[in-house]
Amino acid sequence: MGIRWNSPLAQVIAVGFICFCCPGMFNALNSLGGGGQLDSKVGQNANVALYTCFAIFGLLAGAIHNKLGPKWTILIGCSTYVLYAVSLLCYNHTKNGAFTIAAGGLLGVGAGMLWTAQGATMMAYPREHDKGKFIGYFWAIFNAGAVLGSVIAFAINNKVVVAQSLGDTTYIVFISLMVLGTLIALSLCPPTSVAHSNGDKIQIQAFPTWTGEVVAVMKLFLDWHMIVLIPMFLSSNWFYSYQFSTVNGDYFSTRTQSLNNIFYWFSQIGGSWTFARVLDYQGVNRKTRSLWGLIIITACFVATWIGGIFFQKTYTFDDPKGNHDYTEGASYVGPLFLYMFYGLNDAAWQTYCYWLMGALSNDVTVLSRYAGFYKCIQSSGAAIAWRINAVGTPYMTELIICFALLVASLPGALFLTFRIKDHSDEVTSEHDMHNVDGKHEIVA
Repeated sequence: MGIRWNSPLAQVIAVGFICFCCPGMFNALNSLGGGGQLDSKVGQNANVALYTCFAIFGLLAGAIHNKLGPKWTILIGCSTYVLYAVSLLCYNHTKNGAFTIAAGGLLGVGAGMLWTAQGATMMAYPREHDKGKFIGYFWAIFNAGAVLGSVIAFAINNKVVVAQSLGDTTYIVFISLMVLGTLIALSLCPPTSVAHSNGDKIQIQAFPTWTGEVVAVMKLFLDWHMIVLIPMFLSSNWFYSYQFSTVNGDYFSTRTQSLNNIFYWFSQIGGSWTFARVLDYQGVNRKTRSLWGLIIITACFVATWIGGIFFQKTYTFDDPKGNHDYTEGASYVGPLFLYMFYGLNDAAWQTYCYWLMGALSNDVTVLSRYAGFYKCIQSSGAAIAWRINAVGTPYMTELIICFALLVASLPGALFLTFRIKDHSDEVTSEHDMHNVDGKHEIVA
């Protein structure tokens, strides 16, 4: 039997393909360093504008989503990804950095809307025992977009040995895929029509008033569940500027950057999918799984970033821009594996953040606020990090800040794990209660 279009699984998969086309392609561009431009300054400053606006509108986007619904919220968000890619194509010909930076700011507004709607859909639509799997499905599809984007960039630029900006053809392909993702958003169902196979509807609070919604969002700053996770949220995108600009952008040749990103984003698929299985394992209670998850991601990031310290000792900010190529053989393999583990750790870290929030509620309205709060804090950190990168901070200093923030996230996350309940306060149905501890298949 096929999947019903108004089933939770079909809707999460649809949102996954939308993000495959829009944020996925954006990630492929952004991970090249400077949006694929040889002069990375304009891309770095655009990222500062992007994440600053993302932080503001991420917080407000929960209210927008709860009023407009996922279809229109995501559609508007996707259109700003198209505009940003167009601005980079324009920059190839006009060198108009102001347009690219302004487009980055507008992308921040749109990304806040898209990712808040995405987070609410991914966390609220599945039943409690399937939340990790749905997060894994989404993350795999979404990051496959970045893998494809990196394959396209590598195929087009494979003969480019020296570092230079991406060509028009690459940007045009990315723009076309982003337009496709924007159109897919029109097919999304309203939450009121989404139903499980047994007829159960997802939980939705009635939209109060704009004032009531804003008050509910602002109260999140007083909610201890969110407060203890602020360091974890803040650190969850902080390292992108270091990984994409300092490591990939400043050490490797243009074509090798694209090749590296194929492995980076592919590692994210494996990292999220495998880690989601651990978080949904039904042999132990949810509190134990949350503790297992924290131990695993801690061990992974500590080992990886210690390896990063040794690698970073091999070059500094004052050295000429690197042009290391994959043809160098054995000397290339070590940095490639480090970069892959950076990607795997990112996926596991963000999967854990979403799973923790999903363990706190089943209500799409509440979770849209949580997702907006998460993106607000996450993007605030990213805006600061990209500014630190843009002003020429020593590379080792960048790395130490990233590492320190990840370590600082652990106490709050540990505090919350010991207070995770086996069932959220709002359980969607008795069917959920009966099946949480037993064998089951994913319910569409």
